Amino acid sequence: MRASFEGHLSAADVKRYIVHVFEVPAGAGRLSLHFSYEPERVGGVENLLCLSLFDPSGFRGAGHRSGATQQVDIGASRATPGYRPGALPPGRWLVEIDTHLIMPGAPCHYRLDVSSQATPEPAGDSPPPTVPQAAGRGAGWYRGDLHTHTVHSDGAWDVAGLLAAARAYRLDFVTLTDHNTVSGLDEIARADSADLLTMGGVELTTFWGHALSLGTHQWIDWRTQPGGRTMPDIAGEVAQAGGLFVIAHPGSVGDPVCTGCAWRYPDMMPGPARVVEVWNGPWDNDQSGNEDSLALWYDWLNRGHRLAATAGTDAHSFEPTLEVGFSVVYAEALSQAAILEAIGRGHLYLSAGPQVTFSARTAEGSRALMGDALPAGAAAEIVAGWEGCPSGARLRLVADGRPLAEWEAEAGGSRAWPIAPGQVRWCLVEVRDAQGRIVALTNPIFWDS
Repeated sequence: MRASFEGHLSAADVKRYIVHVFEVPAGAGRLSLHFSYEPERVGGVENLLCLSLFDPSGFRGAGHRSGATQQVDIGASRATPGYRPGALPPGRWLVEIDTHLIMPGAPCHYRLDVSSQATPEPAGDSPPPTVPQAAGRGAGWYRGDLHTHTVHSDGAWDVAGLLAAARAYRLDFVTLTDHNTVSGLDEIARADSADLLTMGGVELTTFWGHALSLGTHQWIDWRTQPGGRTMPDIAGEVAQAGGLFVIAHPGSVGDPVCTGCAWRYPDMMPGPARVVEVWNGPWDNDQSGNEDSLALWYDWLNRGHRLAATAGTDAHSFEPTLEVGFSVVYAEALSQAAILEAIGRGHLYLSAGPQVTFSARTAEGSRALMGDALPAGAAAEIVAGWEGCPSGARLRLVADGRPLAEWEAEAGGSRAWPIAPGQVRWCLVEVRDAQGRIVALTNPIFWDS
């Protein structure tokens, strides 16, 4: 079987799903797609056209990566990263061109050639899919990464490289969240071990914002359309699948610097979302807009939404010189279920190194960990502790989005404050270095209304 498709696109065709249909005959053992487009760049900015593939039963893979020439090969036991190997069922297949970015100026011409061969590859013995299990440790603080990429989307390393980096950072858990595909999840799930919990997920990389689906191991349809499928619909499907939905880097600069990265969903500001990534990569990364994400989170908290904040490196390769933030979670066990439950409850802080504790108690005996709530109008004593802060760092108590107290944070120490009845609705602790960059951030303690 051979089929070819081509067309001309302009900036008016950006943010579209262009579908081409082809028939795979019975007995096909190998499928190949060759996709190319030109120009690759306009005004120094890359066009970004990606492929999504569907067999008669559903999703078969996606290649969310740059490159004006893309080759996809699928057989019984091997496939181009981003796509799933296996039998090639005969019938109607769909290949979709996802036009994430087409720059104004020169028209963009594409060509797609599809072919199948009858000679099958040996099927081999693929280990069955697995779901990460508890790594054998009980309640405690666990540090890990909730946002990473590999060659299964636009990363520069494979799954083994990601795992090696996680161990170099001495993480307790790491999560694979490749763009719009789950083809790497079986491999990372099989790597789950006593020293490193591996978790699954996907970055839902839509045209108008990105979100993480943490803890899911099946493909979640990321495609939204005005008047059709909505982001709240997607968030509901993530929850139904047992996952945790996270708005990713909402303060990012967006097109054309970071394609589709800025959060542009008015029905998800924050809508049903209860977790938001406020720290993406290095704190002062201009592309991530972490200060803007932090300010947006504070605004949502002030409007009465109780959202937990997370950090993710968004790592695409190992860069040991970068000071990135990790999520430090207090969970009942080192397991995927326990970690995600704790994040949903806000039982975590974010850190590039310092260790922080933050808790509260009332005279009546009520206690609260970060993420918890105290009774409405209750007076309380807030206690913060810290270790490992860099020279010149300052610790700030933030209440209802405004600094309530601030002082120099020595290498280690602790401090307590009284909070009068009705004084604040929520408070948390920031630690900033001498340049003003966040190096640690707790989740809030709330007061019930």
